[in-house]
Amino acid sequence: MNWKDNFKPEVQTLVKNVERQIQARLMEIDDQVTFNQQKVLDAFQKEKVAEENLNGTTGYGYNDMGRETLERVYADVFKTEDALVRPQFVSGTHTISTSFFGMLRPGDELLYLTGMPYDTIQEVIGITGESGMGSLRDFDIDFDYVALLPSGEVDFEEARRKLTQKVKVVAIQRSRGYSARASFTVAEIQKMVKFIREILPDVTIFVDNCYGEFSEMIEPTEIGVDVMVGSLIKNAGGGIAQTGGYVVGRSDLILKIANRLTNVGAGKEEGATLENMRRMYQGFFMAPEVTGAAIKGAIFESAILEKCNLEVSPKWDDPRTDLIQTINFGEPDSMIKFAKQIQKNSPVDSYVDPEPSEMAGYEDKVIMAAGTFVQGASIEFSADGPIRAPYTLYLQGGLTYSHVKIAITKAVETTFFS
Repeated sequence: MNWKDNFKPEVQTLVKNVERQIQARLMEIDDQVTFNQQKVLDAFQKEKVAEENLNGTTGYGYNDMGRETLERVYADVFKTEDALVRPQFVSGTHTISTSFFGMLRPGDELLYLTGMPYDTIQEVIGITGESGMGSLRDFDIDFDYVALLPSGEVDFEEARRKLTQKVKVVAIQRSRGYSARASFTVAEIQKMVKFIREILPDVTIFVDNCYGEFSEMIEPTEIGVDVMVGSLIKNAGGGIAQTGGYVVGRSDLILKIANRLTNVGAGKEEGATLENMRRMYQGFFMAPEVTGAAIKGAIFESAILEKCNLEVSPKWDDPRTDLIQTINFGEPDSMIKFAKQIQKNSPVDSYVDPEPSEMAGYEDKVIMAAGTFVQGASIEFSADGPIRAPYTLYLQGGLTYSHVKIAITKAVETTFFS
């Protein structure tokens, strides 16, 4: 018996055609997975990861050899001087916020080269939210951004005007967030880095790498980026880490950020890891494979939904630089119905019926379908999006390619073939 036998004949035919169409592209992803897996394996072996490294610490977390070894592993894989990998980071936004407060001082300016950052970062900056209490602006740190061109590309002419001596950190957001533009590839980021260095050779270049780890064969830190951050409940945690974030980059900047995470004097030397180390190690080891599965799922999503006459980005055969697949439904009812099916075909909370609702950090109501083992884990298969035109649903993650195929096929059948 074939898994497709559970679907209507016309849906079975659709899936078979899509599988044939994308087969060569999936093989390319398999090769990429093996390349990235070798990088991680080499780092584990170089740093002599041992059983004793998998046990955590309590209290202050002094002399945590597992934590220190894991941070060397991250630095090796991302080819940086140092790393800060901690369960005390509660989200990607927290990791970014801590980095900004560590690197910037009153009177400095933060410049986003890639347009307005996504909603939760806007609150960190202090341009949205009710009070702005504790935001960058509350600390007299200025902010500006370079609006993207209608094509979604960086406006280098406008950027040249805004890259003044007051700018101390230039931020690049790799993933699209809740915007219509495409995510930026490492090659595109390299072009940005070269441009910035020609104008401000000593400015700090920062990359928000959330959703991007192991989605290509090269990372932004390999092409001149000073600091890069991500979340462990996205790619880098491999679906196993239950919390945490990472920062990799120049050692002097890592120390500044560590001083903000803990306190001056403690820096990187404190921070109990409790029961997290085994999951953080295993998750990072699994990350290339799990990321590859999610990308293959996204390719399947793109191909099958385009055949349903929906606008998709990226296209199934476009280059991939993160986990995110967007689907424009054009109206709210189909978007909500599709998201409900993603929830219904999740391994956890499949009986829950998601509804659009207010959510902290977002200006519009958001629908979220996320039946995940780890709350909010974007490396696990989920769908979400703000209820605003053009009614775009953002699909991301997938611990296994098979799960994504089953869930998407059922959502397609219910939404478009009922």
